[in-house]
Amino acid sequence: MDFSSIQDIDFQILQWFNGSNNVILDQLVMALTSGFTWIPLYLVLFIIVMRNNETVGQIGLIVGCAFLCILFADGIAEGIIKPLAARWRPSNDPLVKYSVQVVDNLRLKDYSFCSAHAANTMAIAVFFSLLVRSRLLTFTLVAWSLVNCWTRLYLGVHYPLDIVCGMLLGMVVGTLVYLFFHRMYRRMSPEIKYVSNQYTSTGYDCDDIDMIMTVLMLTLVYVILRAVVLMTGL
Repeated sequence: MDFSSIQDIDFQILQWFNGSNNVILDQLVMALTSGFTWIPLYLVLFIIVMRNNETVGQIGLIVGCAFLCILFADGIAEGIIKPLAARWRPSNDPLVKYSVQVVDNLRLKDYSFCSAHAANTMAIAVFFSLLVRSRLLTFTLVAWSLVNCWTRLYLGVHYPLDIVCGMLLGMVVGTLVYLFFHRMYRRMSPEIKYVSNQYTSTGYDCDDIDMIMTVLMLTLVYVILRAVVLMTGL
């Protein structure tokens, strides 16, 4: 199978996800795909790190590793892979762009392969899942990453293959950064296994996981209300 065949299949799959001609959904997706929408999530993750670690060194190591996830995932995707692959975004590809539905005339001009959104969100999801070791949090963060990935297909700014490869990159980066964190953390603190319904196996309070869920629910309520307000012009 040559690249043109892969490109054709990729575009056909994209059409299943791309656009809906629904104004409310358009605005909802625009909010979901924005990094600013998820600032409350990042803040609450920082808060639970502070609440569940005793020293400034421990907190600094975790925050630094979270930044490393973004630095490596985004840096590899944007700085290395995209310039080498030089693949047009579907919404800006001269061959298919007029067959792609766009929202608010969003036609990004940089390259498409692979998706930095997918890489960044999946790297964060994997790192914090390994850090906290809560099934609920793991499911939630992976779902959050997948929602971000879906928005990129809906908006026509990435092909499915861009998303899949970005997610794989994020998984690798998140795992490697966690392994680095774990090695450094063991030098700073003794490894303690928690056996309690109140804490995860790595010592994170289960009530703090509920805090994350609450923030995410409120964020989704905001996104929905924002979409309705923008559609009605209130």
